[in-house]
Amino acid sequence: MTISVLIVDDQPLIRSAIAALLSDEPEMSVVGEAGDGEEAVRLTRELHPSVVLMDVRMRGMDGVAATAAIRADPELDGCRVVALTTFEEADVLAACLRAGVDGFIGKGSRAVFMIEGIRAVAAGESLLSPRATALFLKAREQTAGVAPQQRDELGALTNREREVVALMATGMTDEAISARLTISIATTKTHVNRAMAKADTRTRTALVAMAYRTGLAPARRDR
Repeated sequence: MTISVLIVDDQPLIRSAIAALLSDEPEMSVVGEAGDGEEAVRLTRELHPSVVLMDVRMRGMDGVAATAAIRADPELDGCRVVALTTFEEADVLAACLRAGVDGFIGKGSRAVFMIEGIRAVAAGESLLSPRATALFLKAREQTAGVAPQQRDELGALTNREREVVALMATGMTDEAISARLTISIATTKTHVNRAMAKADTRTRTALVAMAYRTGLAPARRDR
């Protein structure tokens, strides 16, 4: 199955470089490019790409607002949005998560991370860049002295749901989690969806980020 990608960045050279990189991947197809948030929303509605690589900071409508607009359109429910940013700062990541991004890729990331990340997000998995992971771990350290009942945003989860989320945070796919816990893939997906609902998160990536902040996830991702 071909993964269609819409590249959004206000710098033409960056769009061209990413398009050239993805053109070498036989299962990926760049279906369009946009230079600002408004154009990104319009092209997403026209093209229905599998994945939108969304620059965060742009003139006019930025990537956060554009992501929120895409998420608000029920006809675009199957579209995945990956934040593409140079500025991986805590407040930027938080704003992106609230808008509903499915993952983060830093512009300084290796090409292989971008390609593997696009594949992962297209398959419905979470995606955190190394820098984003480090920031969420730092947030956990800063709340280490707070009482667990005050900082555990995942307190409503059952033991099984917490187990599934912890494994997901290591980078394991639904198939791998199912094999580890000896449960069906459908059951794994049900646990994930219930955990997302209880934690009031829009995406798996937001759930994983919350798992890092609360200490449910391990200190390092094995992926």
